[in-house]
Formats: sequence, structure tokens, C-alpha cells
Amino acid sequence: MKNLKHAMYYEKKDNSFVHCVLCPHNCIIKPGGVGICRVRKNLEGELYSLNYGKVTAISVDPVEKKPLNRFYPKSPILSAGTFGCNLKCSFCQNWNIAHDSPDYIQMSSSELAKKADELKLNGNIGLAYTYNEPLIWFEYVLETAKLIRSKELMNVLVTNGFISIEPLKEILPLVDAMNIDVKAFTDSFYKRICSGALDNVRQTVEISAKHCHVELTTLVVPGLNDSMDEIENLAKWIASISTEIPLHLSRFFPNYRMREYPPTPRKTLEKAKETAEKHLKYVYLGNV
Repeated sequence: MKNLKHAMYYEKKDNSFVHCVLCPHNCIIKPGGVGICRVRKNLEGELYSLNYGKVTAISVDPVEKKPLNRFYPKSPILSAGTFGCNLKCSFCQNWNIAHDSPDYIQMSSSELAKKADELKLNGNIGLAYTYNEPLIWFEYVLETAKLIRSKELMNVLVTNGFISIEPLKEILPLVDAMNIDVKAFTDSFYKRICSGALDNVRQTVEISAKHCHVELTTLVVPGLNDSMDEIENLAKWIASISTEIPLHLSRFFPNYRMREYPPTPRKTLEKAKETAEKHLKYVYLGNV
């Protein structure tokens, strides 16, 4: 058990099985097994986090790169990520850390928070948990976010939004801004392409928008989620929460298990932007 962190949000079952309730997959994990995310492991009937304190990527980025265009614009933010993901998007742009076994460095929460604090002198506004899915890094992010807040810095989550309500509500009071991926606006896309569910992500957006600054990103993939009807339905739903929520429509490039698909045509993105702007005040194009 050395160097492993006892996980939160699970229930013990018979025969040393455990039920992880951190995300909507609700994995039932056998002894010695891991959840869909690959980073929560059952050891002798107890659940442990395998990625606690393991940082695979760390960099100071412009906040617009998260992307957050209407949250302290033109500010730098320290950004860090680990490995693993609880979705299986065939088009994953960061698959080498989300679904592979990358190198990492060990950093305690206090070390990472100290680094963010030291960078204040260079204008750093806080810490973004990003690059892979931060909410499966839950124990580490929660611990670090408390330290970041104590230093009067900002916490930013860049997330797929596939999280159970109870842990979401626990961490939200510490979060200042989120960029949430809405992969598409059909459940069939989520099931077939991402092994997830749209309703859970919608719920995360609706809850989070009441607590912190929220911006949304949709990667527009040719032939899969690029119909103008779908874009309009997405924009209408966002507007029903708030017309002030920014939407980033991002260009797809062939990657991971979808290398045969062409890049998104610029004209498709421009038409999608025009469609979304019928309902939303702020629509941006990304990866162009």
C-alpha cells in the first residue's frame, strides 16, 4: 500500500469487491482490479488511488488555452495533470497521458501549491487541473485545491464533467472556474464514441453554473456531431441555463482511434458559430 492514497467515494461489497461511486460508471471492482479510469484499484477489499501525487505534465499556460476566454483574460495559470480518464473518447487529443502509461514526477499537494504561490510574482492567478480528467484525481485535487484557496489563488478544472453529484458538490466550493467538455448533444454519440452518458454531463453543467464561472467546449467531428440541428439544440440548452456561458467550438484533427477522419472544415466551424450565436452571446472557434 506504500505511496498509494486511500480513495474516497466507494462502498465495500461481499467477497472483498468494492463499488466505486466517484463517477456514473459505478464500477464494481474485483480484488486486484481497477475501474474503467485505470487509476482506482481494489487492494484487499479497500479502494486506492493509483495516481495520487503523480504529475505527468506541468506548465504555465495562458488561461485562454484551457480554454477560458472570459475568466481573467491574458493571465498565466500554472497547469498540472496526471494520467487516466473515465471516458474512452475515440478522438482523444491527449491519449498518451489519458490512456497510456506516461512518465511522471511525484509532487505533494503542498509542493504543487507552493509552486503556484511562488509564480504569483510572474502574474500567476492559480492552478488549473487539466491535460487529462482531473476529477479521477479527486483526492489529490481536493487536497491541493484547499491549499490553493488558502493562498488566495484560483482553482480551475478542465473536465469532461462525468462525475457523480456528491463529489461534485464537495469540490465545487473550492472551484473558481471550469471548462467542461460537452462532447456532443446526443446520447448515442456519448455511448458509441465516448463510453459515457450525456445526461450526467448536462447535470454537471447545470449544477456547476450556479457555483462558479463555467465555459463549455465541443470538439466538432465531421459526420458525427456537426449537424447544425445538433449545434442549435446544444446552444438552446446552454441558453436555457444562461446566455452568458461561453461556448468554444473546437476543430477536430485526426488522432488516437479516429485517424481516418478528416479535419473539420473551416466552413463547418464558421456555420456552427453562426448557428450558436443565435442563442448565445459568446461563441469562440478553437484549434483554427
